[in-house]
Amino acid sequence: MKTGIDSISFDVAKIHLPIKTLAKARNIEPEKLEKGLGLIKMTLPDIHQDTVVFAANALTKLTQENNLNLNEIARIYVGTESAIDSSKPISSFLIALMEQKFGENTLSECDVVDFTFACIGGVDALQNCLDFVKLNPTKKAIVVTTDFAKYDLNSTGEYTQGAGALAMLITSNPRIIAFDNNWATSTKGVFDFFKPFRTLSKEEITENKNNESWFDNLEAEIEIHKDQPVFDGQYSNQCYMDRTRNAYFSLKKLKNTDETIYNSWESIIMHLPYAFQGRRMLSEIYALDAESKTISGNEDASEYQNKLKGISKSEEYQRFVNEKLMPAELASSLIGNLYTGSIFMGLLSTLAHFYDTKKEISNSKFGFLAYGSGSKSKVFEGTIQPDWKAAITNVNLFETLEESLEIDFPTYEKLHKKEQKQSIQLPKNEWILNRIEKEIPNLLGARYYKWVD
Repeated sequence: MKTGIDSISFDVAKIHLPIKTLAKARNIEPEKLEKGLGLIKMTLPDIHQDTVVFAANALTKLTQENNLNLNEIARIYVGTESAIDSSKPISSFLIALMEQKFGENTLSECDVVDFTFACIGGVDALQNCLDFVKLNPTKKAIVVTTDFAKYDLNSTGEYTQGAGALAMLITSNPRIIAFDNNWATSTKGVFDFFKPFRTLSKEEITENKNNESWFDNLEAEIEIHKDQPVFDGQYSNQCYMDRTRNAYFSLKKLKNTDETIYNSWESIIMHLPYAFQGRRMLSEIYALDAESKTISGNEDASEYQNKLKGISKSEEYQRFVNEKLMPAELASSLIGNLYTGSIFMGLLSTLAHFYDTKKEISNSKFGFLAYGSGSKSKVFEGTIQPDWKAAITNVNLFETLEESLEIDFPTYEKLHKKEQKQSIQLPKNEWILNRIEKEIPNLLGARYYKWVD
């Protein structure tokens, strides 16, 4: 019996800042970002949007476009690293909103939970739901990934920002892709990228030396949460390479093969914090597992890195990139980083590209190299199913991305600093954040959403 993704929908922020505009404002050569990293646009949430909104929109599209009966959905598992609450999961918000739109108690027996492991949480949710469907072939599950990749102004991550969600129906005998049983994992506990709770003393903020109550805070320290991470870009890249390399060769062991696995993959789908990240990270695996190996792994560090640089610039590797990696990069260039959703947007980008170019890929194998900081990689494979084109006919990925509204740099900075008071685009046929409770004591901070026709 096959299990995998039967249908897929998405929702991304509908406004964007051209990377060229950001580059000029930051005195960066635009070509460095456009041609060096593959960046064209970065999408940004409007003031009525958050990760619940993106997730609810993607899930609503999945439900409507596929005429789903929500009573048949046994679980909705969410991958995110942009939670809006430290206790109440995004998935519980989704239950309430779907019942608000499609009928009370339609999901009252549905299991929900959020998975958090940086950018790989959505893959963890997928693997869990696949295992569930294997044990219960008549059941259906949904995986949702939703995130807002926000970085500090003037930081080295600023130009990789993005926002959006994907929703995927997981079933037996799926129409889009069926996944193999071999999943290889490599894990190590490191601090390459993380979002810690940060503190300031009450005295620093208020000049309150006697620890008097301040907005109901009785502690001497005030805890601060920021969407922006603490990260070390170079170290994170190395962790990405180390984890994916180890997981890739673990997959070879699981498959008990000496063959070059990536040669059997029609396309390679990787986590893309920026569009060209995958091609930069994959050169090591490409060289180590080549049929005629150009590196052995026994070179000294300097020689090893020089060889990798030479390989990554070779015509042979560039052909490999254009054939197997480029289709997944197309949407990333126009959206930015989606954290947990990035690898699945890479899959959708590849499918949409082949659909638009009328390339037949039924029964071909795709390879997936997932990564999440902290850090963990999972490498696995899937086979494209004969009905994949029918399943994505109404997705209209690139057509939708073309409709994104361009904003100017001052508007971008106002949004980033939360100084923008009105929506830039009037919402239509979508969920919005309606209000946040500020008065009722036992509901302070509760977030309420509504559907706007």
